[in-house]
Amino acid sequence: MTASAEKFTRQTILEVQPLTPSLFTLRTTRDAGFRFVAGQFARLGVTKADGSVVWRAYSMASSPFDEFLEFFSIVVPGGEFTSELSRLRLGDELLVEKLATGYLTLDRFVDGRDLWMLATGTGVAPFVSILQDFPVWEKFEHIKLVYSAREGQELAYRELIAGLEQRDYLAEFAGKLQFIPIVTREQVPGTLHGRITDLIQNGELEKAAGLELVPEHSRVMICGNPQMIDDTRQLLKGRDMNLSLSRRPGQVAVENYW
Repeated sequence: MTASAEKFTRQTILEVQPLTPSLFTLRTTRDAGFRFVAGQFARLGVTKADGSVVWRAYSMASSPFDEFLEFFSIVVPGGEFTSELSRLRLGDELLVEKLATGYLTLDRFVDGRDLWMLATGTGVAPFVSILQDFPVWEKFEHIKLVYSAREGQELAYRELIAGLEQRDYLAEFAGKLQFIPIVTREQVPGTLHGRITDLIQNGELEKAAGLELVPEHSRVMICGNPQMIDDTRQLLKGRDMNLSLSRRPGQVAVENYW
């Protein structure tokens, strides 16, 4: 099979940046023909020593207009894919499927005033991509990025997030974004403490945001571990906020590719 007939391209590792012993970002070259919408994911392939390839889906953390691709990963103990991925170094090869997909994109919502982005762990990646793109800033009056990690050191992309509104193309939207970090396993100044679902139930999240989660105005994107997604969806359903489908627009969009 020729390279042009294959469903993937071969990209080169440009940078591996450890965040903690179990978290790292990975930057690769980008094929000139690779296109994606902010919030989508691609399947990545790593070739093992025996020549076989293992594949997993990863959201792009980079902007659709960056000349590189960036991904955010955790090392799962004993995990076949992440163990292989974490061994990659500068100059190594990563396979990237040509077709990006996923439904955690702005076109899931036909209206709305306030956008809530709820993330746990590496689930922040698609939101980092969306926030580096222009449309989200134009579409919503208020943007709340709610990012939960176990420990303070696991909160990735804080510098990038803090600097978004200083970028020339986003300067006119200064004041729209509020970053609300959450840490679950330790008390960290400047962060909320507890699970996202608990903070919704006890009202602390809305108090910190200065906004209510209501179906009239709120649109909610959720990405993270499956249990958090399921629990949060049930909570929001109790507030008459439902999954947005092509046949029935709603208030909630999720991504779950575990």
